[in-house]
Amino acid sequence: MKCLFSGHTDPGLLRSVNQDAFYIDPQGRFFIVADGMGGHAGGQEASRIATESIQEYIEEKWESDDDSRRILEMALFRANRAILNDQTRHPERSDMGTTAVVVAFRQGQTWSAHVGDSRLYRLRGAKLDQITEDHTWVARAIKLGELTADQARVHPWRHILSKCLGREDLRHVDVTTVEVRASDRLMLCSDGLTEELSDHLIAFHLKSIRSCEKVVTALISAAKDKGGRDNITVIAATIEQVGEVGESTLLQGR
Repeated sequence: MKCLFSGHTDPGLLRSVNQDAFYIDPQGRFFIVADGMGGHAGGQEASRIATESIQEYIEEKWESDDDSRRILEMALFRANRAILNDQTRHPERSDMGTTAVVVAFRQGQTWSAHVGDSRLYRLRGAKLDQITEDHTWVARAIKLGELTADQARVHPWRHILSKCLGREDLRHVDVTTVEVRASDRLMLCSDGLTEELSDHLIAFHLKSIRSCEKVVTALISAAKDKGGRDNITVIAATIEQVGEVGESTLLQGR
């Protein structure tokens, strides 16, 4: 897979600590975004542990003959266990957890894996599709017809996760293939972006700004202009050619 990509994270305007974390493989093989929770120290640690654990496991298994679906499942389950082990060693962080969304280009396919409400989007032409399905109370309520999408955006329970890393009862993670074509643009983000910007505004920026580095910066700035109430993390990748790995235009996050 040949693609251009960039990523950045920002604490936003109201938070003193950034509990988001992200990783971009220098070869463009895979990307990770995690959004931690559970107090300042807890959230920071959870997202860091998850990102590092997922990165290490994927790199360890990349050249193996193992099935890509199984690799991503195990990467997230390993991250879950790593967080649980840290909770045991540090009881003061016993309530920490994190979301995680991963994209990997492996064995001729594009894969997505996620837990929580950090999202993966695909822009194709003028059409923006949310690829991942939020693991939240409101997402389930929408599916059951109990809430509309507009009601969910302002519902007081919209941040309640039904699933995250850092829980003993985690039994399933969503892993799926994603169909991509040349000129498609993928975007991974934490909910600090989607809480502030509608899909319409996200699509506008992704369509109108060609540079991955510039679109990431513009999306984060737009979210801050709308209030920037949470940490904001965005990775954008433009598919140039299906079938080979490309080069990075990485904007380092902090």
